[in-house]
Amino acid sequence: MGEIAAICISTVRGVQKVSVNEAELIQEWGIKDDAHAGHWHRQVSLLSIEKIKDFREKVGHVAFGAFGENLVVQGFDLSKLPVGTLLQCGNNVLLEITQIGKECHDHCAIYKSVGDCIMPREGIFARVLKGGIVRIGDCLEIVARTVKRPYQAAVITLSDKGSRGEREDVSGPLISERLQRAGYEVVEKILIADDAAVLRHQLCRLADQRQLDLVATTGGTGFAPRDITPEATLAVATKNVPGIAEAMRSYSLHITPRAMLSRAVSVIRHKTLIINFPGSPAACEECLDCILDTLPHGLAVLRGEVTECARR
Repeated sequence: MGEIAAICISTVRGVQKVSVNEAELIQEWGIKDDAHAGHWHRQVSLLSIEKIKDFREKVGHVAFGAFGENLVVQGFDLSKLPVGTLLQCGNNVLLEITQIGKECHDHCAIYKSVGDCIMPREGIFARVLKGGIVRIGDCLEIVARTVKRPYQAAVITLSDKGSRGEREDVSGPLISERLQRAGYEVVEKILIADDAAVLRHQLCRLADQRQLDLVATTGGTGFAPRDITPEATLAVATKNVPGIAEAMRSYSLHITPRAMLSRAVSVIRHKTLIINFPGSPAACEECLDCILDTLPHGLAVLRGEVTECARR
């Protein structure tokens, strides 16, 4: 059991938030009058008071809200809680953790002042499942460490021409639509150039911060000099899962001998399955036909909901 040590809001992003005694949380929006509220997954930010105290010992006193946090929490190491954890504040408010840590594109005021900010590595983010009033001193309780929810996925399309607006992305939307029809929640759709560093960064972010079940990439798996998807994917893997890519190639070989030219790979990063799909829409359809029925079992194993893969 923890409690709310401080509540902070601001009407502008990128500035220090100011402390208030209470705030209204709005369902599927965030904190009323706070700049970070909205229809997205990072509606409320939380930070442990213990982490703030450690920071103060190094650089001196910093006020609550200096890191852009909404709720300062006592009693939990928030960064250790998995995505999907449910937190109840007071009697009514219910939050679902949606992201651990964050990217820092434009350094905030505290970073510019002292050269560091703990929010990117220690903060967590949540969406409001049930709104209400929160006050300083209200209890904060973990009501579920994981919640049964649809498998969450992201789709990354790699295309130099597509990223420049010179060609329409067809394969990415096709994969997204097939996944949604199969019951997946596609939370991000990303279009990037064939850039290994950018792809590695996106894969790490989606697996480590958003902790998604599945990331599907499309494009960049052939012989062309700019085709770097397999190498970038292998570079972030914690485990190799060759069987999925092999099954897709084998399935497509019954349709076209050119399937043997695919260099696609399939891997795991922590608890996220990453699968490379071809760039061709027709080839993506074939690969999805091959694996879509079997994927849920593997994802259930990664979630810890199933303990083995043996046939019954």
